[in-house]
Amino acid sequence: MRKIYVVGIGAGDPDHLTLQAAKAIGRTDVFFLLDKGEAKQSLIDLRERIIRGYSHPRKRIVEGRDPDRDRTPADYTGTIADWRHRRSLVVEELITEHLKDDEIGSILVWGDPSLYDSTIAILEEILARGATTFEYEVIPGISSVSALAAKHRIGLNRVGQPVQVTTGRRLAEGWPEGVDDVVVMLDAQQAFTKYPEAEIYWGAYVSTEDELLAAGTVAEVGDGIVERRTAAREQHGWIMDTYLLRRQSRLNGSE
Repeated sequence: MRKIYVVGIGAGDPDHLTLQAAKAIGRTDVFFLLDKGEAKQSLIDLRERIIRGYSHPRKRIVEGRDPDRDRTPADYTGTIADWRHRRSLVVEELITEHLKDDEIGSILVWGDPSLYDSTIAILEEILARGATTFEYEVIPGISSVSALAAKHRIGLNRVGQPVQVTTGRRLAEGWPEGVDDVVVMLDAQQAFTKYPEAEIYWGAYVSTEDELLAAGTVAEVGDGIVERRTAAREQHGWIMDTYLLRRQSRLNGSE
């Protein structure tokens, strides 16, 4: 039976790799990489650096083209479902053509596979079709959220209070009910600017050589974050940023 590892490789620093992940990479025969285009070559470069450092000499690397998707869709849920389906077809073809029955394959996932990543869902879709069979194992990694908190030397939640992980799209619709600490990912519209009194702990390209960090109230640092974010995206062709937004506690009637 073919086996696939879904390996979380951390937020960008090769030192984030866990011993479990390193061992899995060392056992891997075929690595599957999805090419996201020239602008995101640095994402491929990091994976290849990790593969060179921990894999065995007989390993193979195969690449497929990651399907494009609409970044500003009218039907967000439907667009993502269609993109995942097209992506699953690419991954299934790579597995079918390049992974033998007794071999191990690996997909290296930025951050942690359980947090805002589609790889697990894609493999489940492939298995559900029934034409391609394999078993798979998920190996956790350091997420961008954990790396962000470490860089700012903060806890994600306050004593006795919850924290919610959401998206910029959701935050733009309003602050989530019942929480005062919100981790936000995938915020292309900079929804934090709606909350000038909140504290923000922001990071882009966290744990890479291009890392950017900022902290303060949105009123103090928000405009600077927008400017730095715009400039960085123009320079690199892409941006990966995350932030914790924290407002004065309103839970239990406290101010």
